[in-house]
Amino acid sequence: MMADTLPKVEGKLTAQAPLAPLVWFKSGGAAQWLFEPRDRADLQTFLRDLDPAVPVMALGLGSNLIVRDGGVPGVVVRLGKAFAKVTNSADLTLDCGAGASGILVSSTARDNGIAGLEFLRSIPGTVGGFVRMNGGAYGGEVKDILVDCDVVMRDGSLRTLPVAELGYTYRHSELPDGAIVVAARFKGRPGKSEDIQAEMDRISASREASQPLRSKTGGSTFKNPEGHKAWQLVDEAGCRGLTRGGAQVSEKHTNFLLNTGDATSTDIEALGEEVRRRVKEKSGVTLEWEIQRVGIK
Repeated sequence: MMADTLPKVEGKLTAQAPLAPLVWFKSGGAAQWLFEPRDRADLQTFLRDLDPAVPVMALGLGSNLIVRDGGVPGVVVRLGKAFAKVTNSADLTLDCGAGASGILVSSTARDNGIAGLEFLRSIPGTVGGFVRMNGGAYGGEVKDILVDCDVVMRDGSLRTLPVAELGYTYRHSELPDGAIVVAARFKGRPGKSEDIQAEMDRISASREASQPLRSKTGGSTFKNPEGHKAWQLVDEAGCRGLTRGGAQVSEKHTNFLLNTGDATSTDIEALGEEVRRRVKEKSGVTLEWEIQRVGIK
C-alpha cells in the first residue's frame, strides 16, 4: 500500500510508524500506516475514500494492548488533542471526546458537581477504549453512565448509538466492526465536589497500593471468571513472579504482566498463555484475555 494510493489527509499520516512507544508495554512492531486525523471531518473523509479492503484499527493510550512483534497491517488511527475535550453539555451530563483520559473526565465531573464517574479515574485509557470495552473498576462500569456515543463507521458515515444498542456485557460491547468511537455522553448524579474528590483519592490510593503502576504493563490481563477473581486463580496456580524472556507475572498483583526491560510482545503473550495453561490445569477454569492482542506474530 503506497502513499499515492491513500486518500489525502489534513492530519498526519506516517508510514511504518513504531507502535512500541505508544503502548504501555513498550513492545511490538510498527503500524503499516499511522493516521492522526486533524478533526472528525478529516477522519470521515479518509475512511470514506480508503479502499474498503484495507484494515483499520483505533488506538487510544495503548494501556490494554499487546501489539505483536510483526506489526499491524493497514491503518492504525490515533485520536489526538482535537478529540480530547470534555465539556458540561447538559444536566449532569458530560460531552467527552474519544481521546479524553479517564482522569480528565472524572476531574471535569468533580468540577461540575457530577458524582458517579469517579471510577474512571482508575482506568488507564481513553473514552474510546472505555466505550468499546465497557471499561470498569471499583464498582462502576461504562454501561452505568453512558447515554450514547458517536462513531465513525468504516465507510466514513457518522452514527450516534444509544447505550441500549451496544449490547454491553462484562468488558465487552457489540460495537459494529470497524466503527471508531469519536465522542460519548456520560451522565452521573448530583454530588458535592469535595465528596467526589475524596472518592477519587480513595480509589487512587487503593490502586497505588495494589497495582504495579510504575512498571511497563498492560493493566488487568485476564477477565474475572464468574464466581472467581483472576488474580487469585493465577496465584493459586503458582504463577506469581513467573517469567518468560523479559516478561514477568507481577509479584504485587498477579493479574498484571510486566515488561521487565527488554521483553518482546511474543514473550509477554507466551507468558500469558502459560499462565492460562497452568490455571486450567490447577483449577479447571479457562481464563479469558482482557488485554487485546493485535497484529502479526
